[in-house]
Amino acid sequence: MTGGGAPTGETHPAVTAGGYIALFLLGMVQGLVGVFQYSRGPGVLVAVLFAAAIGVTCVLGAWGMRTAVAGVLPAVGWFVVTLVLSGNAAGGSVIVTDTAAGKWFLFGGSLCAAAGAVLAVVLWSRTRREYRARSAKASGRPK
Repeated sequence: MTGGGAPTGETHPAVTAGGYIALFLLGMVQGLVGVFQYSRGPGVLVAVLFAAAIGVTCVLGAWGMRTAVAGVLPAVGWFVVTLVLSGNAAGGSVIVTDTAAGKWFLFGGSLCAAAGAVLAVVLWSRTRREYRARSAKASGRPK
């Protein structure tokens, strides 16, 4: 490739950084929307769906970028927003209430975000990619 761009077959570092930033911001947006909308709908259904969504985002982010970091960043963004907004404000108002839906959103979301991040690290860590490459090479099949 001419013009100082990335060689063919490689992703430009700015594109990778943009993807990481987008995933971090997506996690933040999911947390922001979830904090204000978790109690909508019948029972705890919406809170459970918000919790599952952050876990799925982590796994799909890592799968899409083929790196573990891409699966951890949405979880970090979600945690930052939900921890800041779920605390008591100076005036004493509370955004995430002590209800079944609030507990499902906070605890279920934390569990799903952590599980998605851990799964991303397990499946797409550098060590795992190197192991798959060695196994494929030893067996004579393509990666």
